[in-house]
Amino acid sequence: MAIMGMTMVIGIVTEVAVFYYSEYENLPALDKQGLEGFINAGNNRMRPIAMTTIAAIFALLPLAFGIGTGAEMLQPLAIALIFGLVIQIPLVLVLLPCLLQQFVKLGADRDR
Repeated sequence: MAIMGMTMVIGIVTEVAVFYYSEYENLPALDKQGLEGFINAGNNRMRPIAMTTIAAIFALLPLAFGIGTGAEMLQPLAIALIFGLVIQIPLVLVLLPCLLQQFVKLGADRDR
């Protein structure tokens, strides 16, 4: 069950990263200059990311604590999802913009 939870986390993190990049691409050209574009995209997406992550964590807490009938079987799934969602926020809001900036620089250097 924990492996299934981690597979779900990979899908959720990928979806959030796609929405982050989509937000960056939809910014006007003036707002995309250097690191500022990634900061603006992060500012626009931080609240929805945080709200959905916190809501999912609170929804999974009873299952992670083993409350309810049959919770013992799904407890590893809930724990894996909670820890994956907690890790997701810094990955998407800190690491992803750094990586995207490096890819943009590589693309600009290659185009010269």
